[in-house]
Amino acid sequence: MLTISDDDIRDAIQPHQDLPGAMLPVLHAIQDRFGYLPANSVAVVAQALQVSRAEVDGVISFYHHYRRQPAGAHVVQVCRAEACQARGSRALESHLKSSLGIDYHQTTPDNEITLEPVYCLGNCACGPNLLIDDQVAARVTPDKADHLMDALRHQALEIQS
Repeated sequence: MLTISDDDIRDAIQPHQDLPGAMLPVLHAIQDRFGYLPANSVAVVAQALQVSRAEVDGVISFYHHYRRQPAGAHVVQVCRAEACQARGSRALESHLKSSLGIDYHQTTPDNEITLEPVYCLGNCACGPNLLIDDQVAARVTPDKADHLMDALRHQALEIQS
C-alpha cells in the first residue's frame, strides 16, 4: 500500500480547516484525494483542528462512509432502507456477500469490488437498489447482480433499470 505523507494530508486539510465544523469537510477532503483515510491522518487532523485523536477516530468510526483502507476499483453499495428490504434487499445482500466472498467494508481479493451498505438511495419504488460507483441499479435480483458484477470486472457496465 502506498504511504501517504503527513504533508500530503496537510495539503488536503488546509482549504477546509478554518471552516466552522471543519471535521467532516476535512475528512471528506482527505478521502476524496486519497480514496481512504490513511492511518496517519488521524494524528494530522487532530493537530490541525486542535482536537484529540480520540475525537477524530470517533467521527471516523461513527460514519460508515469513511474508509480506513483503499477501496477496490468499484464500490458497490446495497440499499438497506426499509423499502428496499421489503422488496428483497436482504436476500440480495446475502447473495452478493456469498458470491463475492466478502462482507461489508471488504474488497474482493482481485481488488475489483468493495461492498458497502447504504441507507436509502431515494429510489424506493424500484427496489432493491444498488449504487455501483455513481450509478443506481434498480430492481436488482440475484441474477441481475451477478451480471452487473461480471460486467464490472470486464469494464462493460451498462446499467439498465
